[in-house]
Amino acid sequence: MRIIAISTLKAFWEDKPAYADAMEPALAWYRRALKADWAAPAKVKQDFRNASILKDGRVVFNIAGNKYRLLVWINYAYRVVYIRFIGTHAQYNKIDVQTI
Repeated sequence: MRIIAISTLKAFWEDKPAYADAMEPALAWYRRALKADWAAPAKVKQDFRNASILKDGRVVFNIAGNKYRLLVWINYAYRVVYIRFIGTHAQYNKIDVQTI
């Protein structure tokens, strides 16, 4: 998969030292997703059983033992993952996952 953009992940843990513990788990997700071949939501669920499949290609992953949430939009036909959001559960609850 092609992932756009790792800079969103880096900004999360670099801009706020309190989130530095997200670095290793987020990079582990990134490395695993790079090697994946997600042609459909079912393929995502095979790789990440705890992923939540939402409407319109959006998927939520639990990162760092469910401490953080990672929201992505996947273009399955082109095998591209767009990182839309990473944050705590409280931050996640404040966003509209269908418009972010």
